Amino acid sequence: MLRKKWVSKRESATDKVSDEGTEKTVKDDAVHLRRNIGLLPSISFIIGTVVGSGIFIAPKGVLMNSGSVGLSLLVWALCGVLSTFGALCYAELGTSFRKSGSDYTYLLETLGPLTAFLRLWSELIFIRLATYVSLAFGQYVVEPLFMPCAAPTALVKLVSMLGVMFVVAMNCWSVSMAARLQVLLTFIKMFALILIIIPGIMALVNGKTENFRNIFDTDSLSLTKLPLAFYSGLYAYGGWSYLNFVTEEVINPNRTIPLAIIFSMVVVTVFYVLVNVAYYTMMTANELLMSDAVAVTFAGRALQVVAPGIPVLVALSCLGALNGGFFGVPRMLLVGAREGQLPAILSMIHIHRQTPLPAVLCLYPLVIIVMVRGEIFQLINFASFSRWLFIALATLGMIIHRYRFPDHPRPFKVPLAVAVIFTIVCFFIVGLSLYSDPWNTGGSFALTLSGIPVYYLTVKKSYIPKRWEKTFSDLHLQIFLEVAQQEVQTY
Repeated sequence: MLRKKWVSKRESATDKVSDEGTEKTVKDDAVHLRRNIGLLPSISFIIGTVVGSGIFIAPKGVLMNSGSVGLSLLVWALCGVLSTFGALCYAELGTSFRKSGSDYTYLLETLGPLTAFLRLWSELIFIRLATYVSLAFGQYVVEPLFMPCAAPTALVKLVSMLGVMFVVAMNCWSVSMAARLQVLLTFIKMFALILIIIPGIMALVNGKTENFRNIFDTDSLSLTKLPLAFYSGLYAYGGWSYLNFVTEEVINPNRTIPLAIIFSMVVVTVFYVLVNVAYYTMMTANELLMSDAVAVTFAGRALQVVAPGIPVLVALSCLGALNGGFFGVPRMLLVGAREGQLPAILSMIHIHRQTPLPAVLCLYPLVIIVMVRGEIFQLINFASFSRWLFIALATLGMIIHRYRFPDHPRPFKVPLAVAVIFTIVCFFIVGLSLYSDPWNTGGSFALTLSGIPVYYLTVKKSYIPKRWEKTFSDLHLQIFLEVAQQEVQTY
């Protein structure tokens, strides 16, 4: 028999969650996402999502497009500073707008529904973080089994699919379990970075400096390729905005979000620069460019005793970033559906497990499709354009919102100079990349703009056939998945 709470909101569970993050008295079985993410899980969520495949994949892309060891290290440091500026802007946005959904919500509140829908549209097309990281996970699991030969691409993608399947199952099963897994994997991945940094720095101190001679040799420098070097570096720092996807589940977000963001970005920037110094200490630039698995090559040089375990640690690091992606992005789909820009089924919560099950399941086939047809570096360049375009638009919207609504509560306020510098640099990189790699970035831009007619045909004024609408909102699907609309307002 269909329970009444599956299909309608109950008047007895309409208490709101307070601004301080503590819940008022509600019935224990009310369907809603709980506020149970404290400071440590928040820090683990950011670091665990940022530190994934990027630090093990991007060094090759940064060096390839910067042209020298010295300039590549400078790019890594500048990417850390730029990412920290952006993270601080998102700390202001996350404490000013209390809804989950990250830049989708901020674009909706500042620049309007069309821009926000294009953000949703681009996420559905590119599925950025999950695709890259899952491919890197498969690469590091399979690569050691076939060294020195190249790993079979089909096997890499099969293992990647298994990793995605595990993470999807975890996030469908339990929010708290997924959060605990994130904390555990974050500690593991930081241990992996320390394991790389210590022998590299020790070798450098002991006089192994030959790879740092003439490090600013500019013979291979191409200004048109430099934005792509920043893309690869910024990809490695990607994920600092993912805590904002789950704002409604963070305890005391006014305090937790800024603290978690500042601490996490300082730690990640320092670690990333030191890891790259360690790489170059043990490998020449040419050797790094020839390696498909940089950390594995490094381990073979500096960590012979524990070298077989390095790929495992790297794979677990990628798994942590993948888990963070599948934890955060479904919340954006949920908010988009709640705002009427996606099918209503995606806004529903599992009535027993309190997880956004439909939104998580929706991502799985999309990730698999993109994964099957993509190659890692091509995917990074192709989708980074869209990602940074919307981040720049979100911070531009923040600046505009400040002047339009000066009295709007802003518990955390970033210096205006930081927001302006970050926004200008983002637009500059986005614009220059159209010139540097017009095929990939132009295609990304075109696919993003293709969402405009979709918006006007399906959201602004729906021309969707009634039978299709019934498919997405069918009560039988709701009963099968055991999901219902939220019964408690969490923002």
